Amino acid sequence: MADNDNRPSNFIYNIIDKDLADGKYQTTHTRFPPEPNGFLHIGHAKSICLNFGIAQDYQGQCNLRFDDTNPEKEDIDYVHSIQEDVKWLGFEWDGEICYSSNYFDQLYAYAVELIENGKAYVCFLSPDEAREYRGTLKEPGKNSPYRDTSVEENLALFEKMRAGEFKEGECVLRAKIDMASSFMCMRDPIIYRIRFTHHHQTGDKWCIYPMYDFTHCISDAIENISHSLCTLEFQDNRRVYDWILDNISIEARPHQYEFSRLNLEYTVMSKRKLNTLVVDNHVAGWDDPRMPTIAGLRRRGFTPASVVEFCKRIGVTKVDNMVEMGMLEACIRDDLNANSARRMAVLDPVKIVIENYPEGQVEELQVANHPQNEEFGKRTVPFSKELYIEREDFRESANNKFKRLVLDKEVRLRGAYVIKAERVEKDENGEITTIFCSYDDETLGKNPSDGRKVKGVIHWVSAEKGIKAEVRLYDRLFKVPNPAAEEDFAASLNPESLVTLTDAVVEPALIELEAGNAVQFERMGYFCPDVDSTADKPVFNRTVTLRDTWAG
Repeated sequence: MADNDNRPSNFIYNIIDKDLADGKYQTTHTRFPPEPNGFLHIGHAKSICLNFGIAQDYQGQCNLRFDDTNPEKEDIDYVHSIQEDVKWLGFEWDGEICYSSNYFDQLYAYAVELIENGKAYVCFLSPDEAREYRGTLKEPGKNSPYRDTSVEENLALFEKMRAGEFKEGECVLRAKIDMASSFMCMRDPIIYRIRFTHHHQTGDKWCIYPMYDFTHCISDAIENISHSLCTLEFQDNRRVYDWILDNISIEARPHQYEFSRLNLEYTVMSKRKLNTLVVDNHVAGWDDPRMPTIAGLRRRGFTPASVVEFCKRIGVTKVDNMVEMGMLEACIRDDLNANSARRMAVLDPVKIVIENYPEGQVEELQVANHPQNEEFGKRTVPFSKELYIEREDFRESANNKFKRLVLDKEVRLRGAYVIKAERVEKDENGEITTIFCSYDDETLGKNPSDGRKVKGVIHWVSAEKGIKAEVRLYDRLFKVPNPAAEEDFAASLNPESLVTLTDAVVEPALIELEAGNAVQFERMGYFCPDVDSTADKPVFNRTVTLRDTWAG
C-alpha cells in the first residue's frame, strides 16, 4: 500500500487502493508512453509525476516506453531529450527503455490474426473517399466496397503491403468494427498504413507501420501494465482499445483510466502549436525559456522540485480546467526564496563616485549569501570608489515614501557603507551620467554613531571589478490567458515576452554560476546563467520576478 501520510489523494489512487485490496493486482505497473515527436512540456510533467509517483508510492514499477509508430515525425534527438527530462525531474524507469517498435513483429502477427478471423481488411479507398464513407456525427458511415473481401485475399494483400508492392496512400489495413457506430473512432479505424520512411529504431525493416490506437493497447498488454493512465481526449478511444484486445489472442487486459490534461494560462499545450512557434521563429527553439517545455523551464532556471510541487498542487481530477500561471510561478518563487543564494546585479546602471573614498583602494567585503539562512555562508564582494547602482534607485528630489538615494540624503549600500548624494552630472540631454557621493567610513556593518536614522538599503556593483553582462527579461509568452481559443493564436503573442538588456553589470561571483542554476539578484528577481554565456559575455535569464506583476 502507499504511504498514507505523504501520498496524493485522488480518484486514481482510490482505484488502485481498491484493486490491491480486492486482490485484482498484487502490485502496480504503470508506464509513461510519450511519442518521440517533440519536446515534452509541463503537461507531460503532470503525467510523469503521476505514473512514476504511483510506482514510488506503491513500490511498483513504471516503464518509460516510446510509442514510436510514426517515423515521419519522430527523431532520435527527441528520444534523448525525453530521457533527460524524466531524469531531471528525479525519476528512474524500471528495466530497459521500451519502444513500441520492439513489438512490431508481434503487432504484425496480431493484425494477421484479425484478418484471419474476418475482423480486418485491406481498403483501397482514397483519403477523400474514406472521409465521404465515414459519415458525420449526425449521419452513419457507409461500408467500404472492400469490406467484404475474402480472408485469403486480404492476407495476400496485407503481405504485399509489407513487401512494399503498393505505393504510399494506395491502401490501408482497417479493423472491421461498425460503420454505423455513434463513436467515430469505431467506424472501421485504420490500423496499418504504408510509409517508406527510415525508422530511428528499426531502420528500413518495415514499410508498413501500425497506427497509435492499435499499438498502444497491445503494448500495454505485452508489458502487463496494471493501470493504463491517459488524458481525457483518449476516453472514446478506449472503446477501440477494448475491441482490439477482445479480438486477439492476448491474455492481459490493462484497464484505461482518464484524467484531465493540464491547461495553463498564457501558453499553449498543443505540440502542433508549439512546433509552429518554433518553425515560424516566434521563439528560439524548443528550449526557449518562454516555452512551457521542460527543457525551456530548465533553461529558464526552474528547479525539478518546483515543477514536481506544481504537479502536486494542481492534483489529478476528471474535470477540465485552466490553471493560473501564477500557481506555477508561486512554486518556483517558494523554492528559490528558500534555496537560492543572493547576488548583486545592476540591470540599468548609473555610476556613483564616492569622492572621499581613497583613490585606488578596493575593499573585499564579506556579504551574506542568504539573509535568513546562515548555512549559505558568506562571499567576498569588491568595493571601490566608483560603483554602479540602479538608475531607478536615485532621484534628485522625492517625498519620504521613497526609501532610496535622494540628493542631499543618505542610504545604505547593501553589506557596505552609508552614502550621501551630494551632486549630479548630466549630459547634453539632461540625462544623469554620474552621482557624486560621500561616505561615512564608520558605518560598515553598523549604524551611524551619532544616531542618524538611515532607512533605505540599495544594491550596487563595483565599477572597477564588476562584470558586464547581457540580461534577458523573460515574461509570459502570450498576452491573453487562453491563446489556444484565439482564431490566430500567434497574433496574441506578448511583444514584451523578452526584453534584452545589454548594459547590465554583475558582481564577479556570478561568473562561477553554472547554466540553469538560479540565484536571486537582490531586489530584482531570480536569474540564472544561460547556455549562451561565455567567459567574455555572460548571459542571464530571468526565471521569475520577486512578486507576481500580473496579479490584478
